[in-house]
Amino acid sequence: MLTEFQRKFYFDNGYIVLDDVYSTSEIDECSSEYDRVFELKKDSDLEATWKGNWTKDTASSLSTQVLSIHSLQNHAAIFTKMLLKDTLLEIVADLIGTKDILLHHTKAHVKPPGKGSPFPMHQDYQYFPYKNDSLVAVFIHLDDTNTENGGLAVFPGSHKLGPLEDKGDVLVCGITIKSLTFYHCAKPTSRHVKGWHYVDQDKFPIDKATPVNARRGQVVIFSYLLVHGSFANKSDKVRRMLLFQMMSAHDEKLRETHCSPCQGMVLSGSNPNAEASIKKRHVAS
Repeated sequence: MLTEFQRKFYFDNGYIVLDDVYSTSEIDECSSEYDRVFELKKDSDLEATWKGNWTKDTASSLSTQVLSIHSLQNHAAIFTKMLLKDTLLEIVADLIGTKDILLHHTKAHVKPPGKGSPFPMHQDYQYFPYKNDSLVAVFIHLDDTNTENGGLAVFPGSHKLGPLEDKGDVLVCGITIKSLTFYHCAKPTSRHVKGWHYVDQDKFPIDKATPVNARRGQVVIFSYLLVHGSFANKSDKVRRMLLFQMMSAHDEKLRETHCSPCQGMVLSGSNPNAEASIKKRHVAS
C-alpha cells in the first residue's frame, strides 16, 4: 500500500502522514460514536493532563484540561471495525515487517477549546518497552489540527536515537520524586508507584519540533521511539483524536506494564506466543 518514497520517509523520519486510510463515512460514524461515548461519561473523572515537573508554567498547566477514555473498542463497534481495517493493517505490516499484528491499546483524547492541555515531548517506549521496538502508534485525526488547537509535534529522525534518558517523575506513597532508586514505603508495592515519563525538554523543546498539521480523517503512523508531544489548544474549537497502538506478535515485553483490556488481540495474521501470553495475564490477574 505504500510507495517506496513513503516507506523511505517513514524509516528516515519515524512517522508518516496518510490520506484515504478510512472513508469519509467511516470517519463520520467514528466521530458520532466518539462524541456519544464522551457524553455518556461526562460525569466521570476523565482528566488526563500530564503531571510532573516538565513545565515551569505551573499556573497554566493547572488551568488546562484534556479528557481521556481508553479501550474505545469496548464502547462501540465502529472502533473495532477501524482497528481491523485491511488498508491500515497492510500498511502497518509493511512498516513493522510482519503480518502478525497484535493490539496493544486504544485511547481517545479531547482537548477543550481555549484550555486544552499540552503534552510534553516524550517517547512511548518509557511506558511500555519492547525488545524489538516494533510498536507503532496510529493517530487518527477527527478534527483539523495545527499549532493553535493542540496539534501533534515531532522531532523527525529521533527514533534512531533509541531509548532516551527518562526525565519523568514518579509518585511514591503520595510523594513525587525523580527516581525509584531509593525510597521508603511501609509496603512498597506497584500500587504505590505511578510515573509520568518525558525526555529532556531543554534538549527537545516543543517550539523546535516539527508541527504535524493534519486534516480531519488523515492518519499519522509513528514509531514509539519517536520523540513527540502536542501543543496547547488555544483556539475556539475542540481538538479530538483517536489512537491505536499495535506491535508485532513476535516481539516481547521488557517489563509488565500497561495491561489494557483486549491487549494481545490478534488484528492480523496469528500469534505464535498466544498461550504463554494468556497464562501470564491470568497469573497477573
